[in-house]
Amino acid sequence: MSSPLSDHEKRKQISVRGIAGLGDVVEIKKSFNRHLHFTLVKDRNVATPRDYYFALAHTVRDHLVGRWIRTQQYYYEKDPKRIHYLSLEFYMGRTLQNTMINLGLQNACDEAIYQLGLDIEELEEIEEDAGLGNGGLGRLAACFLDSMASLGLAAYGYGIRYEFGIFNQKISNGWQVEEADDWLRYGNPWEKARPEYMLPVHFYGRVEQTAEGVKWVETQVVLAMPYDTPVPGFKNNTVNTMRLWSAKAPIDFNLQEFNVGDYIEAVLDRNLAENISRVLYPNDNFFEGKELRLKQEYFVVAATLQDIIRRFKSSKFGCRDPVRTSFETFPEKVAIQLNDTHPALAIPELMRILVDLEKLDWDKAWEVTRQTCAYTNHTVLPEALERWPINLFEKLLPRHLQIIYEINHLHLQRIAAMFPGDHDRLRRMSLIEEGDPKRINMAHLCVVGSHAVNGVARIHSEIVKNTVFKDFYEVEPEKFQNKTNGITPRRWLLLCNPGLADLIAEKIGDDFLTDLFQLRKLLDFIDEDAFICDIANVKQENKQKFAAYLEKEYEVKINPESIFDIHVKRIHEYKRQLLNVLHIITFYNRIKKDPSKHFVPRTVIIGGKAAPGYHMAKMIIKLITAVGQVINNDPVVGDRLKVIYLENYRVSLAEKVIPAADLSEQISTAGTEASGTGNMKFMLNGALTIGTMDGANVEMAEEAGEENLFIFGMRVEDVDAMDKTGYNAREYYERLSELRQVIDQIQTGYFSPKEHELFKDVVNMLMNHDRFKVFADYEAYITCQDRVNELYKNPKEWTRTVIRNIAGSGKFSSDRTISEYARDIWGVEPSDPLLTITPACL
Repeated sequence: MSSPLSDHEKRKQISVRGIAGLGDVVEIKKSFNRHLHFTLVKDRNVATPRDYYFALAHTVRDHLVGRWIRTQQYYYEKDPKRIHYLSLEFYMGRTLQNTMINLGLQNACDEAIYQLGLDIEELEEIEEDAGLGNGGLGRLAACFLDSMASLGLAAYGYGIRYEFGIFNQKISNGWQVEEADDWLRYGNPWEKARPEYMLPVHFYGRVEQTAEGVKWVETQVVLAMPYDTPVPGFKNNTVNTMRLWSAKAPIDFNLQEFNVGDYIEAVLDRNLAENISRVLYPNDNFFEGKELRLKQEYFVVAATLQDIIRRFKSSKFGCRDPVRTSFETFPEKVAIQLNDTHPALAIPELMRILVDLEKLDWDKAWEVTRQTCAYTNHTVLPEALERWPINLFEKLLPRHLQIIYEINHLHLQRIAAMFPGDHDRLRRMSLIEEGDPKRINMAHLCVVGSHAVNGVARIHSEIVKNTVFKDFYEVEPEKFQNKTNGITPRRWLLLCNPGLADLIAEKIGDDFLTDLFQLRKLLDFIDEDAFICDIANVKQENKQKFAAYLEKEYEVKINPESIFDIHVKRIHEYKRQLLNVLHIITFYNRIKKDPSKHFVPRTVIIGGKAAPGYHMAKMIIKLITAVGQVINNDPVVGDRLKVIYLENYRVSLAEKVIPAADLSEQISTAGTEASGTGNMKFMLNGALTIGTMDGANVEMAEEAGEENLFIFGMRVEDVDAMDKTGYNAREYYERLSELRQVIDQIQTGYFSPKEHELFKDVVNMLMNHDRFKVFADYEAYITCQDRVNELYKNPKEWTRTVIRNIAGSGKFSSDRTISEYARDIWGVEPSDPLLTITPACL
């Protein structure tokens, strides 16, 4: 087969990205050379690839700044309701290519850089991922920012500018090793420091009752310095802002130490304050109740609310003089969306500001707070729900503890009046959990303090109503909603899979990039042989390109004709990478048993990071790599089965692997994955899903037709029934001979010949205390994988199924999700405001 086109050659053919105008190319070359000149220091006259990257990034940024200023100016003039998306994670990935695409500059930049004798792909590879998130939650926030700008909403993302993002993962001798992600070491061309908006954040101290009211005194102060990153909408002139806070010590921090002569120690102690924004906690779906984490959560909330209130009070661009003094209209002008419970302290902090500082009476302040805040729940796993110890709160945030107690007192009074004598209900619904120690249930605080609560897929939202917040749903059913997650089609189709995007545009035009439901039109071509062939060719090109990448990076040769079976996500027992491993070993055993038989070849690629303290997740990685070591070096197997562990899975690697996937593994135990968004990316890029009826898989099956996904295993009701009767792993082990062989091999050291007992913890967990019931779905999973092989033998039918999936993926655009948030929760209408600005304003 011919080698794939280079990205430059491909982009030259691509209509979706627009034609590069000659004037644009000349202007970009001129701007690039000017930036390059200023990038190079006087004693260095040879530019490095990094110099070229920075020159290109600054060239592109020049096109953003004017629109960015005009957008903010417009918001001050028109005074729309502003949306504030609060998240402890923003998993942005790289910015250069996404910005070029959204500004419509991709082709012009590509041509200009080509004419300058440089390779734009090489320059794009130099950019560090902004890995300020763990997985789905942070990446969702990034997609939402893109959609809010593309829909013309006056929106802001607020978070922390972590100096070190999610760790870099190295695989050493099959084990995960963590390295610090020093992503800022070369600087970040996309951010703008705004020291003029630095704000104080208070910790510790004590509460004093005075004649003027309650005062929080003798606090320690940390300064929050904002760094702003522009967020451009797709070809619409809107440029919103992501504002990330960095912790700075005040100049006089601990300088009283100077009086006793320890000036050096006092200056060194500034680090204690600045540690707040030093590092992202690397836990996904797991609560770690550390003081530094609580400090981070309050830090972002306290700085953000001061910023929101300053903006609410002033109405002129750049003006800080308060114009509004009444908070009556606050909920009409301000929406605060809490991305999970991490920013839950926004509720007591807003109450503190309104009651203690702005002197509103409690009831009015509570009404304003509830009407302003809304809460998105992202998980039903008990170990992920935040429950902070009271004693830690009392020390760090004494005033907020008082406010939470008062919120709880009034809340329980109301419940007691509705359900007289039902003490168990009061216990279940309390914000304070009794025990040693007593804890604050942050999810309960969010539900009580918000006017809207939503899950992130229909099945998840039902579970939220029926189990996690059942008591709250019975009291206020109108508060609960569903907002199925989505992904931005700009990054997750146009940017990462230009060949497919162009092929779709040739058939149905390019409006699908802002209205993904238009992909339904592809069904008109489901029987057109030429189109089927074109779709298959794009996939094959992507597979060859990824195979070449693996050969270069991993020195491993894979068969591009094999099924590319991809399982990439955080490593977690509930995501059941172990079920995948059991299938891999079963397939291996079948080849060994009958080597002359024809098997559909398969390349299994698994990737993802394990939380550094999560022993079982790290053992799962070691098992996968150990199994791969044996299989990949077995001459009997040849290229019929290969197992690859993708090191350091991240956004920029996802952009490479997802377009190359044939099969997407979404195999969590039913009722555990809130939504998933990787599943949507694979579907949009022409991979078929093997999965359980969990999270958004349910709606994907609905949109594409269940017969066009490989659905297997227990449903939520089956899992619930099994929980009641009891799950007995040994029963499956004894009944299923292939499963028994696999477990025995792992147990006796077949895959760890130098250390026979290496995987005893894994086997013990699977046999005796597996919360996620891997064996219960094993048989159905293996049977379903056989169905995958059968369909893959018929390339035409496989590709027609792929087309049905792509055509059914329209619902899973984050534009649709954000439109629903806007109308149902925030009370605003999506628009493109800058199209209505008069030329004089521009």
